[in-house]
Amino acid sequence: MRKMVMIILGFLVSGCATIKDVPKGVAGLSTRVLEEKRGSAIVKNFACDYNTGYAKIKDILSRMGCYIYSDNKQKRMIAIYISEADTTAVGIFLVENGQALDVQVSSASTYGKEHVSSILFAALDRSLRGEEPLPEESVKKE
Repeated sequence: MRKMVMIILGFLVSGCATIKDVPKGVAGLSTRVLEEKRGSAIVKNFACDYNTGYAKIKDILSRMGCYIYSDNKQKRMIAIYISEADTTAVGIFLVENGQALDVQVSSASTYGKEHVSSILFAALDRSLRGEEPLPEESVKKE
């Protein structure tokens, strides 16, 4: 009996590393599609630096109720699901362009990129003008 318990414990312990890596693998697959769709991304240029834009975008995404499943600073990409209930994957890519920042919103879903970009861009415009980005209730998905 004791040997059986040790075998089961050994199996569970050795399996944990694999279980922890599964979400990373799934996120990697999901972000690959977002990267492939960058050619058809909705793009808008903002008069701010990367760090300012990044911080404001993260705040806005939080207000929108989006679920961030990958935040890759090396790729300068934030991958989200529109909400916890709507798992449409959307990628936000930040590209420095001189003294400005291009924000690219990509998705395999036309609805996803249009929905996120319209709210995100309006809120980011307001925030960069020093206004409240948008009230939470106006950015949450119905």
